[in-house]
Amino acid sequence: MKEILNQFEDYLLSNLPQSKSIHPYFEDALGDMLKAGGKRFRPMLLLSVVKSNKSLLLSNSMPVALGLEMLHTYSLVHDDLPAMDNADLRRGFQTLHKKYDEVTAILVGDALNTEAFNQISNAPLHNDVKIDLIKTLSSDGGINGMIIGQAIDCYFENQKLELSQLEFLHIHKTAKLIAASLKMGAIISEYDLETQEKLYSFGIDLGLLFQIQDDIIDETQSSEEAGKTTQNDESKNSFVNLLGLDGAFKSANDLASKCEETLNTLDLTLKNSLEELLLKYINRHK
Repeated sequence: MKEILNQFEDYLLSNLPQSKSIHPYFEDALGDMLKAGGKRFRPMLLLSVVKSNKSLLLSNSMPVALGLEMLHTYSLVHDDLPAMDNADLRRGFQTLHKKYDEVTAILVGDALNTEAFNQISNAPLHNDVKIDLIKTLSSDGGINGMIIGQAIDCYFENQKLELSQLEFLHIHKTAKLIAASLKMGAIISEYDLETQEKLYSFGIDLGLLFQIQDDIIDETQSSEEAGKTTQNDESKNSFVNLLGLDGAFKSANDLASKCEETLNTLDLTLKNSLEELLLKYINRHK
């Protein structure tokens, strides 16, 4: 798995968005948050699924994995803006609006959003596959997924949501893009529709688990430890704020157990490929 991650990193660094202009720093800003690193969790989910069934397509899948990482990174750049979380730190570095200016951060996010689909559309894959990939990512990363989740999150600041409403928020804001990552890998790998949907449902549980873990990290770690601004959720609808820290830990433990059980029901090759990536993450809150 480390070899595939290294291949992805090499591909990313060789294919950073390019724009030749008279702007003094926009081109640098375009690549800053991509080069800053991060877990690369979503592209690695996609590539892990591809590896399990169509390993010869790994290199052809790199543009899709990069497009997925670009869309996720754009969401982080915008999430950190003054109008939203007003964060100072992301991936261990200054956020773009702090390092440069707010206009640059907005436009970098816009550029990464559109470039994500450019990467996928130019991938060396069958056109029918690319259409399905674009449909999946645009739905789960767009108005029926991440965007409506983000809108609900911002609108209901300082207003306490019920647990079912909080889960709806984070299924859309966080979990759907993780679920899409698994499904997109299954589309490339030509897994049957039943497996695609099973992986998607697994991704929803995994995404909710990750959100609860992030809420715990925000509460219990410093910004330096987490590599991003923490202690920043006081007015947000987080699982820690609703359930308390002990309740959030219990929910994370329950979801982690559910994810491990689902993992054990998958085809052995698929299970082994995902397990190599996931085991260090599923229990990262402990």
